[in-house]
Amino acid sequence: MASKYDHIYDQLQEYREKNLYRELSITQIKDNSFYLRKKKVINLGSNDYLGLSQNTTILSKIRDSIKQVSPCSSRLISGTSINVIKLERILANHRSSENALIYPTGYMANLGVLTTISSKEHTIFSDSLNHSSIIDACRLSKSNNIKIFQHNDLDHLEKLLKHSHTKKIIVTEGVFSMDGDIARLDMLTELAKKYDSILILDDAHSDFVFGNFGNNGGISESFGVENDVDIHISSLSKGLGCFGGYVASSNLITEILINKSRQFIYTSAIPEYLCLAAITAVSFLRKNKNIQQKFFVKIKWFIDQLNQLGFNIGTTSSQIIPIIIGDEKVASNFSKELFKKGIFIQAIRFPTVALGKARLRISLNTSLQETHLEYVINCLDKLGKKYNII
Repeated sequence: MASKYDHIYDQLQEYREKNLYRELSITQIKDNSFYLRKKKVINLGSNDYLGLSQNTTILSKIRDSIKQVSPCSSRLISGTSINVIKLERILANHRSSENALIYPTGYMANLGVLTTISSKEHTIFSDSLNHSSIIDACRLSKSNNIKIFQHNDLDHLEKLLKHSHTKKIIVTEGVFSMDGDIARLDMLTELAKKYDSILILDDAHSDFVFGNFGNNGGISESFGVENDVDIHISSLSKGLGCFGGYVASSNLITEILINKSRQFIYTSAIPEYLCLAAITAVSFLRKNKNIQQKFFVKIKWFIDQLNQLGFNIGTTSSQIIPIIIGDEKVASNFSKELFKKGIFIQAIRFPTVALGKARLRISLNTSLQETHLEYVINCLDKLGKKYNII
């Protein structure tokens, strides 16, 4: 008998047949250890790059400060707490911008910016490997013309810019979330100037990790072009180990977002204690400037080991390291075997990456000890040979 849900059953069955089916897994943190499905594992799937989400200084600060679970309303309805304003000032300074505006998540920040500043007169130029939040933002934008340029191919981007006679917006990630490689931001800023384009940078995966040690303002600061990026979009839930997203830009952009961004206007404000956590985390990093330097030593060692073994890791030079496998079933099985050995590395498949581009996404963090990483390399070596990947 036909059911009104037949199409949903069919879609799920197709996902199973193509090795694209997903399930949620229960995780726990006990005694600073990570448990997945009740099994203690080495966690290489976290974006908590600097290990701040479990930092005792930050945790104790917010425990003592919680007076309200949630403001339960948007900022334009119920007002703004002083710690939200304080954090926005800190973030504006951190990104060398006039102002900053906090969103509940980085995803909403991306949607908020592109849907607000774009118009029918704009063409948006987006890198082919940009995050899904940017893709969705382009789809929801006012622009009738979205141009996708080949990943990090600035010659292709310039050809597209040359043939466009509209207003222009260029959008890119800083560190790409699934490949770990870095946008050529020095050249992107030059193209943006040459073609009078608004340049938007989603720097979620390099913020607080890359940059000049002590400020760590992300990829734009690493290239020395922080003042040439028009709009910085980032996350508080990765390098900073907290929660939320933000946009740092000019007073003009902040003003239009407050007045027009539906993702800001029609959602509850971020709780004050989460802002206090982020304020404390920024302060902690500024007092402990060697954290990032030590982290990059670890990153380089791990990348060197994978290259020596012969894994295809693309051109990453960051804490995000893909082991590119291709076949979805092999990637899934590889991940399951690693789990049996006490290692959690997620298999990334379509639609997060293209079909036939499945991979293991390794996400290094400062909490991983040298013995952990040596064990992981040893297991990857054995399984890589078993699956004929190396």
